[in-house]
Order: sequence, then C-alpha cells, then structure tokens
Amino acid sequence: MEKKWWKESVVYQIYPKSFNDSNGDGIGDIRGIIQKLDYLKELGVNVLWISPMLESPQDDNGYDISDYQKIYKDYGTMEDYEELLAEAHKRGIKILMDLVVNHTSDEHNWFIESRKSKDNPYRDYYIWKEPVNGKEPNNWGGVFGGSAWEYDAQTQMYYLHLFSKKQPDLNWENEKVRQEVYDMMTFWCEKGIDGFRMDVISMISKDQAFPDGEMNNSLYGDFGPYCVHGPRVHEFLQEMNREVLSRYDIMTVGETSGVTIEEAQKYAGEAGKELNMVFQFEHVDNGSGDYGKWTTEKYDFKEFKRIMIKWQEELQGKAWNSLFLGNHDQPRSVSRFGNDNPAYRETSAKMLATCLHMMQGTPYVYQGEELGMTNVYFDKLEDYRDIESINFFTELTESGLMTPEYMMKCLMLRSRDNARTPMQWDTSAQAGFTDGESWIKVNPNYKEINAAQQLKDPNSIFHYYQKLISLRKEKDIIVYGEFEPLYRDDEQIFAYTRKLDQEKLLTVCNFSERNAEMEIPEEFKGAECLITNLDRTVFEGKIVLKPYEAFVLYK
Repeated sequence: MEKKWWKESVVYQIYPKSFNDSNGDGIGDIRGIIQKLDYLKELGVNVLWISPMLESPQDDNGYDISDYQKIYKDYGTMEDYEELLAEAHKRGIKILMDLVVNHTSDEHNWFIESRKSKDNPYRDYYIWKEPVNGKEPNNWGGVFGGSAWEYDAQTQMYYLHLFSKKQPDLNWENEKVRQEVYDMMTFWCEKGIDGFRMDVISMISKDQAFPDGEMNNSLYGDFGPYCVHGPRVHEFLQEMNREVLSRYDIMTVGETSGVTIEEAQKYAGEAGKELNMVFQFEHVDNGSGDYGKWTTEKYDFKEFKRIMIKWQEELQGKAWNSLFLGNHDQPRSVSRFGNDNPAYRETSAKMLATCLHMMQGTPYVYQGEELGMTNVYFDKLEDYRDIESINFFTELTESGLMTPEYMMKCLMLRSRDNARTPMQWDTSAQAGFTDGESWIKVNPNYKEINAAQQLKDPNSIFHYYQKLISLRKEKDIIVYGEFEPLYRDDEQIFAYTRKLDQEKLLTVCNFSERNAEMEIPEEFKGAECLITNLDRTVFEGKIVLKPYEAFVLYK
C-alpha cells in the first residue's frame, strides 16, 4: 500500500463560530483559533479542517458563501487567515479549507446577476426552470424541508436549491462555472492551504431530465436518485483533479452522503484520479425512522458494527477510509454511541475513541470530542439556532405527522445544535469561550467537562486521545495494517485484529453497560498492552469485560 502523509494524519474539525472567541462578540473567530494552536499541538493532531470562514449571510452558518475570496467579517480578515496558516505550519499543523461548490448564497454576485433577466450572462450559472402547470418544475423536497424549488417573480421562473432557498445550486453543466471554481481553488492553493474538505460534492451533477422523485412517506419527492452521484460527477471530479488537485501536494476528502462501496472506490480509488478519501454516512444514518433522522430510537449496535466492518473490509487495498463518529451535522458521539450518564461518560468516550482510531483510515476528531463533550438537550425551541431543526419542527408538527412534545425529544437527541454549543475551555462564565454573550447557549455541564481540568488530569479523556494519536505516529501497523474482524455477531463486543508483516494488533471494545465475556486469542499470549481505558492487567484466556471497557494488545 502506498504511503501518504494524509493516511498517517489525524484531523481535527473546528466549527469556527463555536471554537474560541478572541474579541468578546460572542462568535468564535480566526484569532481565537490562533490562540489555541498550542492546545491542538499538545493533543497531537496534525491537520485542521475548519468549517467555512468565507463571506456569508450565515443562513446556514457559512455553508452559504457570497464571496469565495473574502473572509467573513465576524471571523476576521485575510491577514488573520494568512497568520493562521503561518502559525499552524510553524507547529507542523496543516489546514484544510471547507469547499462549498454545490451551491452559493443567493447574495453571491453571480446569483444577483443571474436572477436579473433570462439573457443575463450569469443566467446559466444556476439551474432555472419554467413552471409546470403553474407550479414547481417537479416534486423534489429540499434537505432542510419544503420544496427544492423557489419561484422568482422577476423572471417568473423557478431556481433549484437542494438546501435552503438562500442556497441556489450551481449549474455544473456550464463549463464557465467549473472554470470559476477551479480558478478559485487555485487561488487558495497558491495561498498555501493544504487541502479541501468538499461539502456535498456528490450532488454537483444532476440528471438533466429532472424527473419527479418517489414520495417515500414524505411530503415531497426524493431527489436522491437524480442528484446524488449524478451522471457526470466522476467526470467533473476527474477534471477538477487534472486542473487543480494533481498540481499540489494536498489532501482531499469528499462529503458523499448515500455513497456505496462501488462509488467510493471511484471517488477515492488508490489510482488517485479524483479524491483521497470520502465521508460515508451509513453508520450515522443507522437508526433512522419514518421521518429520517427525526426519531428517538437508539442506534442498532449490530448494524453499526456490520457497516463499520463492511467499509473496512471492502475498501481495503482499493480506496481509503475516513473515520469519524461526530461532526458539525451530527449529535455528540458519546451521547449517541456511548453513554453520557456521568457514571459511564469517560469510559465510553475512551472506548469509542479506541475503536475508531485503531481502524484503517484517517481519523477525524470533532472539537470537544477529545473532552467527551455531550449533547446539550435544549428543551425549548427558542434555544435552537439550526435552520434544519427549526424548519423540520415547523413542518412535522404543523402537518400533524408529529406532536410538538415528541418532536422536541427528537431535537434533543438529533439536532445539529448538539455539536454546535461552544467549546468548553474552563469553568469561568461562558465556559471560557467568550467574554461576551455567546451566539448559542453554552452546555450547562461545562463546570464538570472542560479542557483546563482535563489538561491537569493524566487520566482524562484528553490525555487518552493524546496517547491514541501518538501511538498512530509510532506504529505503522495502526495506519497500514490489514483489518480482520472478530466476534462478528456478538451483541456487545466490537473486536478486530490488524496485521503488518510480523506485527499484530488486537483491539477489543465493549459497547454496552453490561459485562461481556470473551476469550483472548492464543496468538496474543504475552502481548504488550498499548492502551486501556480501565486498569486491566491480565489479558489471557477467558476474561470478563467491564461496561464500556476497551484495550489494545500488540505483538
């Protein structure tokens, strides 16, 4: 297997609005990130993926860009960004930019021009359609609820927006649009950034027939079969690779919801014609109900394990995995896959980290995950800021599909705002995130869960992550070793081995709050324990795992 720096890296995702506020306006910013680079260096991560920091009206927290070459004023200036790059590089930390090119903001100059008239030179930069029988061109629903089409009175046509109506989709069929995107990417590569995380990149190619979608229990048709992994997506990405990506030593990861193993091998194949790796979402979509993620059902562990094993086994030697349990769009991983009850929070957070970081692929740590930060469980709608949560609350309760009480429970478990509460730095007011009033409420448990305390405690979750990350740097087997699952059908245990030449690793994790029995394979007799989250010293024969216990043996 070819060795690459991005395979050996550990990525830390920063959601800038909630990370660290340097000027007291209640919003995180670039100078705030610069202030915390030493903290990130101490943790050991060597790549930062920072959610979008470009000019934006903030309809979807920056995923609606109005100028691709300007920094959002509340985050700072281009000089601040250049300083961030320089200071990160000094510490051996690389920076990934969030590339949002499926859509722009409706306040982007291209769209302002595009909507002026049918013969405007920018008209074809977006997807405009005539009404059909006085209504939308088809029945597609948007990701954030409502129709995917918005009527524009000026030219009496509809434009497509797969997300918010303030996020019109770009028309990738137009060669000029593609060239604009490649020129903009080159601008950033020349500035010295180290790569791109590509937002919903699997949606850039649409079926040009724009047929109706299946209703599947919903108020609108499903655009998935016609917009996700569309007819020309691989052609477009290969062109992007030739024009930009292949000219720089950068890292690329695509957000590709709905991706199959076969598609992932095309996007992220070892031949390197498109991207380095993709995010698949099968494991985090596990446990969805009739209305997608809006459910109070818990995830199914056996299904989760089956999915994780499938991606490990089937991409092995063919394409590269990205490993994550949380991000800015997901609930907190310890609340979802572990147990955030104080009795088990630390143990289960360490267990989840062990399971993920010992697999083959590049691990991603979402800000606060290294502290075991939990869901916030807001119980009032007015505390939520996320457009998706607010829109779906309205849509599902007004249509009578859910009661407001049940929908509030769904939000408490699944809202994206769970991941977006401010980073918990210390016990001072606002968790040390800001001297002002935070843009979203701080999780009230910051006095128990914060970075300052964990940095002082050698047994903290922070130091456990630090150790996992340093092990990956020391041992090639953790990056490149072959993966093989054990106990495939066990209802509690996730265990697997890794092999590289004469070396072997065994990772064992108990995903439940009950004891679990297992037998240590004979070949690991006398093996060294690399890391354990409970102070186990005996690793031979039949053993009883405690709730959420995890360890890694090396021979």
